[in-house]
Parts: sequence; structure tokens; C-alpha cells
Amino acid sequence: MDKKPKLKVTLVTGRTIEQGAGKEYGKFSRKYGESVSTCYMDPEDMKKLAIRDRTNILVSTKYGSVVVKAAKSSRAPHPGIIYIPYGPWVNVLVDPETNSIGMPTLKGIPAEVEPAPDKPILSLEELLKQQFRKD
Repeated sequence: MDKKPKLKVTLVTGRTIEQGAGKEYGKFSRKYGESVSTCYMDPEDMKKLAIRDRTNILVSTKYGSVVVKAAKSSRAPHPGIIYIPYGPWVNVLVDPETNSIGMPTLKGIPAEVEPAPDKPILSLEELLKQQFRKD
């Protein structure tokens, strides 16, 4: 049995210019979806996983798992840290508990990354149905 490599990382999230621009096209637009379903990784971490730029990966935390596209970070080196822009895909991975402040913790979340080249990135509609089980 061929075992896929896994990498323990720390997840950080925040805003990006691409995410903001994508929102102007609408949250159901392809431009927005692509901007927030991308995980920026240190190139050396990508080598450890034997993945190339734009390969699908599975990111998991104790709160959930989601398939996103890996991309080489232009801000490397930052081994062991991944960055996914604010959006519905990263929301799957963060603690929904806000501790009465209205915002979940969006930085420093323990996560695990593994290659998922055969798994699709869900559309926003598919992701919402999966998360909220509504048709």
C-alpha cells in the first residue's frame, strides 16, 4: 500500500488583494472561488510532500478537512506555516467557537497537509451543501 506523505503545519488566515478583488465579481464567481481556495506553502514544505505548484491538497484540523490548491508562497521561507485567505474553504478549518467576541481564532491553528491530486476542490455551492447539509 502506497502511503501518502503528511506534514504537520500551522494554519494562518487573513485577507489578500486577490480575495478582495474576487469579491467584487461576487462570492459565487470563479475569480473569488479560486482566490480563497488556495493554500500558500513554503516551497521546501511542498518538496517534502512531493507536490508541485497548483496540486490539490487536503488540509485537516480538529474542526474539519477541505481540499484546496497548493501554491508556492512568494513570502518564503516560512517552513511549517500555511496561509489560506479568508473565505468559505478556510472556515471549514477554524474553530466555530468565538468565545463571545464574534470572531473565531484565525491564526496559529494546528493542521495537517497531504497530497490529494485525485480529490476535487468543491464549488462554493457544493461546499455549503456539505457543511450545512441543505439542498
